[in-house]
Amino acid sequence: MLPKTAEYALRAAVWLGRDIERTESADRLAEQTKVPRRYLHKVLQDLVKAQLVRSQSGPGGGYALARSAEKITILDVVNAVAPLERIRHCPLGLPSHKRLCPLHSELDKVYADTQAALARVTLAQLLHSTSKIVPLCDIAS
Repeated sequence: MLPKTAEYALRAAVWLGRDIERTESADRLAEQTKVPRRYLHKVLQDLVKAQLVRSQSGPGGGYALARSAEKITILDVVNAVAPLERIRHCPLGLPSHKRLCPLHSELDKVYADTQAALARVTLAQLLHSTSKIVPLCDIAS
């Protein structure tokens, strides 16, 4: 359902959420999250632009979350790289559709529910889950 870019951004954000004080090099981040290095660079740029991640250049530099994992939702990360778009007008451009037809109205409700669900879950909730399955990447290693 989510584009690969959003999946990659979530992997990186979850990894960085392990320790907000620690910076991680792009190479290590790519290795740990299994995100191709070139693709990760674009994802990280988008996360920095959205002020979810901060970058630090030079020796000992890298990337870190810009704020605590408790204050970043899944929706924040997704919207930074591949915003979920609601249906505001007829996607077919039909002049007779002054408002959404029943089908597009129902689809928009699904998008609204998806946005609401993703906005309810923070990175911290994923990281502090009691599940034995680690979210998105193997952060135990």
